[in-house]
Amino acid sequence: MARTIIRGALVVDGTGSPAARRDVAVAGDRIAEVGEVGEGGSIDRAAGDIEIDATGLIVTPGFVDLHTHFDGQITWDSEVRPSSLHGVTSIAVGNCGVGFAPAAPDRHDWLIGLLEGVEDIPGTALAEGLTWDWETFPDYLDALDRRSWTVDVGAHVPHAAVRTYVMGERGADHRERPAAQECERMAALVAEGIAAGAVGFATSRTDVHRTNAGHNIGTLSADADELLAIAGALRRAGGVIQLISDLYQTTDDDLFRSETDLLRRVVEVSGRPLSFTMQQAYHAPERWRAQMAWVDSMVDAGHDVKAQVAARPIGVLLGLAATANPFMLCASYGELAALPVAQRAAAMRGAGRRERILAEHAALTPTLQPGILAQLVGKFEAMFRLSDPVDYDLRVDESVAADAARRGIDAAALTYDALSAGDGDQLLYFPLFNFADGDMSVVHRMLASPNVLLGLSDAGAHCGAICDASMPTSSLTMWARDRSGEHGLSIERIVHLNTERNARHLGWADRGVVAPGHLADLNLIDLDRLACHPPRLVNDLPAGGRRLVQDASGYVATVKSGVITQREGRLTGETPGRLVRGARS
Repeated sequence: MARTIIRGALVVDGTGSPAARRDVAVAGDRIAEVGEVGEGGSIDRAAGDIEIDATGLIVTPGFVDLHTHFDGQITWDSEVRPSSLHGVTSIAVGNCGVGFAPAAPDRHDWLIGLLEGVEDIPGTALAEGLTWDWETFPDYLDALDRRSWTVDVGAHVPHAAVRTYVMGERGADHRERPAAQECERMAALVAEGIAAGAVGFATSRTDVHRTNAGHNIGTLSADADELLAIAGALRRAGGVIQLISDLYQTTDDDLFRSETDLLRRVVEVSGRPLSFTMQQAYHAPERWRAQMAWVDSMVDAGHDVKAQVAARPIGVLLGLAATANPFMLCASYGELAALPVAQRAAAMRGAGRRERILAEHAALTPTLQPGILAQLVGKFEAMFRLSDPVDYDLRVDESVAADAARRGIDAAALTYDALSAGDGDQLLYFPLFNFADGDMSVVHRMLASPNVLLGLSDAGAHCGAICDASMPTSSLTMWARDRSGEHGLSIERIVHLNTERNARHLGWADRGVVAPGHLADLNLIDLDRLACHPPRLVNDLPAGGRRLVQDASGYVATVKSGVITQREGRLTGETPGRLVRGARS
C-alpha cells in the first residue's frame, strides 16, 4: 500500500506529551509510523510512496468538536463549513437536546421552529433543505449513513424531540409531566437510539432556549421521574450525557443546590460520563466557580463529570446584516429594518434620521431590565471592532466606549456611524459571556482546570449572530502562540483539549492522537501564519438563507482518514467523512 510520509514536522501528538520533531507515515486511512521513517527500505517510491516536507510546520491530530448544531445542515451540505476550514475532522450534533429525530410527520414544523428559535437557524432554510427521509432516530442515523462529508459525524439523541414524539403537543410544554408509561417510552427510545449508534443523550434546562414563537423548550423543567427513567436506560445502553442548565448564571442559591442535586442523581443512576456548559455571566460573575467546585467534588467521588468551556468569550456579532444591533429597538430604525442592508445604511445616514435614532436610543436604554438585551444595545464598553486577523484577546481599553472616550464623543454615536458607513457591512464583536472581569483571566482559569472539555463552539447554529466554529484556531493563536508564561498555556495543553480529550469523552478512542493505528486525521499548520479572518455573512443556505462563515490562514493541509480535504484555506472537494456509530476502540 502506498504511503504518504510527512517529513520533519514538530509533532504535537494530542496526548499532552512534549512536542517532538518526527516523521509521520500514513497508509490508507491510518497512521502507519511515527518517528524516524528511514530513507532506505522504509520508503518505496516504486510503490507510490510520496513525501511532504513539513519543515517549520507543526502536525496535530484533527480537531474534535463535540458541541455543534449541524443537525440540519449535514443532511444537505457535505462541506460542513466553517468547521472544516478550522482543522476540525470530527463533530458531534444533537447537543442541548435539540435535533430532528425522532420526528412524527406532524411535528416537522414544530421541530423547525424549535431549532430556529433556540439556535438561530433560518426556518425557511430548514424547511427547504431537510429531506425528512426518516422518522425514528435509527432512521435518522441511516439517512446520515447514506451521506459523506469533510468530517466524521456523531449524533446525540435529543431530549426535546423525544419528548414531543412521545407526548405530542403536551411534550412541548415544560410544565406538563409525562405519565409513568410515557417516561418508560422515552427511556426506550433513548436506548434504541444508543443501540443504533448515537454517542449519547442531550437535554436543555435553560430559560434562554425558546422556540421561534417565544415558548420555553419543553425539557426546561423535566423532573426527576422523567430524567431518572432515561438515566436508567443509559446505564444499560451506554453513551454520554450532555446538557445545558442555568447553573452558570443563576443568582438563586436554592436553585443551584436543587439542580446540582438532580444532576448528581442522574450521574449516580446512569453511571455515564456527563458534561455541561460552564461560562461566566455578567450578572453572576462568580457562579461558575461554584459550578466548577461541584464538578471537582463529583470527580473526587469517582464520577466522570466535566464542564464544557470555551477557549474565548462567547461572542455575539452585531451589525446591520446580523441578527442584532444596538439600535434594533428604536422605532425610527424599525422603519428601515426591512430594507436591504446597503439601502438601510444609506437611509440611516439621511438627514434627521441619525439624530432621531440616537435620541430614541438614549431614551430607551435606561428603561431596559438588566440582562442580555440591555447589554446588546447599550454595553459599549464590551463592544469591539473586528480587525483582520481577528484578535480575540480582548482588552477593555480597545472597546468602542474607550475609543469614543479618547475622541471625546458619544459611544452610541461612534457605533452608529461605524455601522451605517458604506454598505453597512461592519460587524462588532460583543463578548456575551466570559468577559465580566474585562479580560481573559477567567477563560485562562477554566482552560487550566483539570476537569473540563473544550466545547461550546455551537458551530452550525446562531447563523446571524455567532461564529465560534473558529474556536480551535483562536485557541492555538491566543493561548499557545501569542501569550507566554503564566498568562498563556502550552501548545501541548491546547492541542490535547482540542483532540484526545474530546475524542475519549465521546468514546472515540480511534482518533485524537498522532500514533500508529489511529485514524489519519491530521492538521499541518504554519503556526506563525495561523489566523482567523473576520466572519462574513453569506446567503448560501437553502431558500437563500444567510449564515456567518469565517476563513482561516495557516492550515497548510487538513487530512481526514488519510485524504486531504483542505489546502491553504480551500476545500479540495474530497468528502471522506462518515457517520460514526457509537464508541470506537
